[in-house]
Amino acid sequence: MVLHSTDPVTVFLSIHARADVQPAVIEHELYEERALVRMLGMRRTLFVVPRELVPVVYAACTRTIAVRERRRLEKMVLDSDISSRPAAWLTRTLSTARKALEERGEAFTKDLVAEIPILAKRLRVASGTKFEATQSVGSRVLPQLAMEGRIVRGRPRGSWVSGQYRWVPMERWLDGSIPAMEQGKAQAELLGRWLAAFGPATEADIRWWTGWTAREARAALAVVPHAVVDLDGEVGFVLADDLEPAETLEPSAALLPTLDPTTMGWKERDWYLGEHASLLFDSNGNAGPTVWWGGRVVGGWSQRRDGEIVFRLLEDVGRDAVWAVEAEAARVAAWLGDVRFSPGFLPPFQRELAA
Repeated sequence: MVLHSTDPVTVFLSIHARADVQPAVIEHELYEERALVRMLGMRRTLFVVPRELVPVVYAACTRTIAVRERRRLEKMVLDSDISSRPAAWLTRTLSTARKALEERGEAFTKDLVAEIPILAKRLRVASGTKFEATQSVGSRVLPQLAMEGRIVRGRPRGSWVSGQYRWVPMERWLDGSIPAMEQGKAQAELLGRWLAAFGPATEADIRWWTGWTAREARAALAVVPHAVVDLDGEVGFVLADDLEPAETLEPSAALLPTLDPTTMGWKERDWYLGEHASLLFDSNGNAGPTVWWGGRVVGGWSQRRDGEIVFRLLEDVGRDAVWAVEAEAARVAAWLGDVRFSPGFLPPFQRELAA
C-alpha cells in the first residue's frame, strides 16, 4: 500500500487505523531502515512508498510528471526575467543545487537558499492572475530534483507532524540510484497492485488515481489479467483471480485521516460516501478526516487544541455504532497523547468541529 503524505500526519494516522503501531516504529522504518520512501507519484501527489515499489512508481508516474514540471519551471524562469535561455539556466541551477547538497550530505531548503545566491533568486508564480506571488528558486528547484529521482525527502525538522523535510541525495538514501524500469511494465505492475487493493473499479477510477491518460490506462489493462464486471450499470474491472465474493465481516468503526488512501481510492465515491461529499471533501475533491462504520463514511472528526478527538455523525447508524465510534475516538486520543496536529487543510465541516 502507498500512503498519502501531502499532510505528514496522514502517514502515521493511516497506519494506526490499520495496525497497533507506535509513531517511533513508523519513524524508524522511514528514516533508519528506509523501508518507506517519500516521493511524488500518482496525480503529482506526495506519497510514502514501500522501498521495493520506488522504481515502479517512478517509471509509471513520476518520470513523466518530472518532464512536464520541468517545462513549467522553465517558463517561470523566462516569465520572471531570470534568463532568456531558461532550459540551459535551469540545467546549471539544478546541477549547482545537487552538488551543494552532495557536499553537505543533507540540508533544508532554507539553508541552501541562504547559502547559494542562485537559489535565492525570486520566481514569479501564477503570473498575471490574482494568485500571483514570488518564491525562491530553491523552493522549486529542490522538488524538481526530487521528481527527477536525484534527491529525496529525509527526516523532518522537529517531530513526526512536521512537513519541513531535509533533502538528501538519492544515492546516499537508497545506497544507489533508482533502478531503471520500462514505463509500460511499471504501469502494468502498479495497476495490478492497485486492483488487488481497490478492485473492482471503473476506468474513471483508474485514470483518476494514477493520473494517466485513457491510452495509458487501457494499455496497462491490456497487460494485466482481469475480468469485466457490472458495477450498477457501469463497466468495472477486477483481477482475473479475484472473482470470489469477499468475506462478510462484522461492522467496525474507523477514524481515517485527511487524504487517507481508502477515502481517496476511487473517483466514483457514491457507493461509500453517499450524499456527504460536499461536507467532508473540499472543492478539489480532497477528503478531510472521516468517520467510517461498516465500510461506509458516516461522519467526520477532528482534534481540538486541547487534544480532544471530536466527531459528528451525519446519519443514524444505531447505538452500537455510536459506542464503537466513541471507543475508536478514545483509542486515537490515547495513541496521540500530547501530540497536537493541524492538517494542511480542513473542509469547513471538520474545521467547525475543531473550533
